Amino acid sequence: MADKTDFTKSLDAYRASRGTFRLVDVPELQYLMIDGHGDPNTAPEFAEAVAALYPVAYTLKFASKRELGRDYVVPPLEGLWRADDMDAFTVARDKSRWDWTLLLLVPDWIDRARYSAAVEQVGTKKDRPARLDDVRLETLAEGRCVQTLHVGAFDDEASVLAQLHHEFIPGNGLRMTGTHHEIYLSDRRRVAPEKMRTILRQPVAPVGA
Repeated sequence: MADKTDFTKSLDAYRASRGTFRLVDVPELQYLMIDGHGDPNTAPEFAEAVAALYPVAYTLKFASKRELGRDYVVPPLEGLWRADDMDAFTVARDKSRWDWTLLLLVPDWIDRARYSAAVEQVGTKKDRPARLDDVRLETLAEGRCVQTLHVGAFDDEASVLAQLHHEFIPGNGLRMTGTHHEIYLSDRRRVAPEKMRTILRQPVAPVGA
């Protein structure tokens, strides 16, 4: 049997360094997705969203290993974050205004039939996730992005994002085009806030393009 695939090591899109803004071309990737709104620290639907994603992700992983002979590490949780005013991320940090989509990467060899079978299997369990019906399988094509590694508490991201939005991107003839994207390399349940490692990503395009 082949070695277990770890996408955080095999995909360039998961590489980032602290203190450095790096341009990266992110290929079209497939994810489990679920949407929500509000402060991730207090909104019940955030915890419910996480609780719905992981059972499907692990059911797919075990099916891939058993049926296809292809094992992989379930990738880290990711999030797309939106607000009507981007200053909600860099100035006010008003989390009640945030809309979000949580993501878990799914290998491209997992087809829709296996995804549907996994959702159906999870749905038969006694502890069926409350938001299971909200989970979907979609592709995301971000293309050219700027990303960096933030080490520290989530609430300390503001200064890094301000530098990214107001200095690096315009200073390199670029403009923001897509949704703010975060990749949570650390497990917040096990890692102290000051040691959390998070990739911050922003899709961009040349000014005028």
